Amino acid sequence: MTLPRIPRYPPGTDLLGFDRLPAAVDPEFIRLQAEDRAASRGLLYAKGGERTVVCVIHPRGDMSRHYLIPYIVDAGCAAFGQESRSPNNDSMATHEALLVDVAAAIRCLRERGYEKIVFLGYSGGGSIYSLYQAQAVTAPPGRLTDTPAGDPYDLNGFDMPPADGMMFVSAHHGAGKMMQNELDPSVVDEADPFSCDPALDMYNPDNGFREPPEPSHYSEAFLVRYRAAQMVRVARIDGIARSQIAEQRRFQDMARADGFNELPLRQRTLIGQRAVAGRFLQIFRTDANPSMLDLSIEPSDRSLGTIVSLRPDLSNYVDNGMARIQSPRAWLSLWSGLSSRAAVFDNLPKVVVPTLIVTYTGDNAILPNTGRAMYEQSPAADKVFHSVKADHFGFPLPAHPGQGGRKEAGAIVGAWLRDRFPGRS
Repeated sequence: MTLPRIPRYPPGTDLLGFDRLPAAVDPEFIRLQAEDRAASRGLLYAKGGERTVVCVIHPRGDMSRHYLIPYIVDAGCAAFGQESRSPNNDSMATHEALLVDVAAAIRCLRERGYEKIVFLGYSGGGSIYSLYQAQAVTAPPGRLTDTPAGDPYDLNGFDMPPADGMMFVSAHHGAGKMMQNELDPSVVDEADPFSCDPALDMYNPDNGFREPPEPSHYSEAFLVRYRAAQMVRVARIDGIARSQIAEQRRFQDMARADGFNELPLRQRTLIGQRAVAGRFLQIFRTDANPSMLDLSIEPSDRSLGTIVSLRPDLSNYVDNGMARIQSPRAWLSLWSGLSSRAAVFDNLPKVVVPTLIVTYTGDNAILPNTGRAMYEQSPAADKVFHSVKADHFGFPLPAHPGQGGRKEAGAIVGAWLRDRFPGRS
């Protein structure tokens, strides 16, 4: 038997890299150290004389070659593509700590003389930057003081300069909210990747599934049950994560208790080991959003399949799926739709700077309704919304050759920047 090709893009495709080098620019490598001493880095693209710089970051992706950078430079602005403290691996990351990486970049760029800072919130960067901006404009002591796991992390003690503008480009409304729509609720045992409740399995033909390229169709009643069950599974994983953290803390409390040093060495060693030992969650089956096989759900220009796969009925079971291996703390902060604070609509009320929202009509990860809702709920007095015919990575759609894509998105971004922010001297 020969399995059909699963990946949406050919292996080796540079999904985020720019198509052309910014003209007359020699990028500068910059090392950053956050106030909590964590390291990050990035590339600064500037011709000289720029008064505005656009920053782009992602929780785990390297944004140093983002495809919109050449258009930003053409618009007379500098661009800083940042790699966070957790490059290519967010299994132990927290959104709260990533905010301090953002702050380190802004301080560095302010010290270099840039008058205006604009955020480019691409994909997962939109939720990071909205959380950052909401915290930055909150005066101490009103900022967050811990992570969703309850670990102390006081943002009131950090210098967090706010940005002067915000761009959301193909941005989702939070990794946790997105994951909640993609998590397979038919999993009944978190220790068994093949456990399944057939009544909640979107890949069960009895529920409307058809083998791609034939479209599936799910009833409204099934979708209501499905979405409710996804939330139940998120809550279940949250419970497991919190119980594991509580178990570790119990041993940490024992190690701090009076009389610990008088215990026998063997007992002290065992307690110490359990106090520092962490576990990892295996999050099975995270490619299960009915909207991606039933195109009648929130119709758009998207094709069948998810952002990574033409056959999500197969890729739902791969061993390198989205958020597959997570520490309990990372799950709660990044990927839990119930616990993560990096949810755009929760933080948007404090994002009042000029705001641009660009949605891609053929996106297989973020549907256009998300961008429209961001625009409608944005409190910014100056806000602009655009739709562009492209997929999640800005590639043109096969059904619309020669239209949209990165070139149109870049033109929109460039014009918006030129109209609002000081350019190159």
